[in-house]
Formats: sequence, structure tokens, C-alpha cells
Amino acid sequence: MSDIQTGVTVTGNKITGTLKYLDGSDPISGYWGAGNFLVLKFSNIDPKAKSVKVGVDPSEGSGLVELLGDPDMNCVAKITNKDTQVFKVVTSDGHLSKTQTFDLSDLVCNNA
Repeated sequence: MSDIQTGVTVTGNKITGTLKYLDGSDPISGYWGAGNFLVLKFSNIDPKAKSVKVGVDPSEGSGLVELLGDPDMNCVAKITNKDTQVFKVVTSDGHLSKTQTFDLSDLVCNNA
């Protein structure tokens, strides 16, 4: 995925980096339509978690999706407005849920 983004980092509650514009001719944007896409790989998931949902809010598509069923622990999210969208991670142990929210406003989204 390094060909669609560079320098993406998560520091505190901010996600920064540069997202390449995809024109719809590749598998990712061919499904979701042309635009900028953020790809994150998750590790160090709480072993007590029964559910981990991730994604951008508001979303142009599926909203938050369950991560635990993905053997690669990857998330691909279409960024339509980095200034109004946030990235969310909602972790649940079956009784309590914890929501982490990440600011996307410092992302650089290249245009067509």
C-alpha cells in the first residue's frame, strides 16, 4: 500500500501523511470510486476484545467495520473531507466499549 500513501503516522490522536489520488482504475478506487484512501494496519489489539470496529465518520460507504475478522488486520477508508471526518476505533470486551477518535485534518490529500 506504500504506492497510495506516504509518511502516514499515528501520533496521539492525529493521523498525518500524504494520500495519493486514485482515479478509479485500481481495485480499491474501482470499488469505492475515485478519491483519496487511508490504509492502516492494526497491531497490539487488546486480547480481551470481542469486537474492534474501525473506519471514518461520517462515512461515504460502510461506516465502521469489524476488524477482528480480517486476518491481515487492515483497514481501508475513503477520505472525502479530511477536515470534517474523523477516524474511529471502537473496542468492546462484550460489556464495555471504548471509542478512540483520531483527527485527520493534517492529512495531505492529493487531487486528480
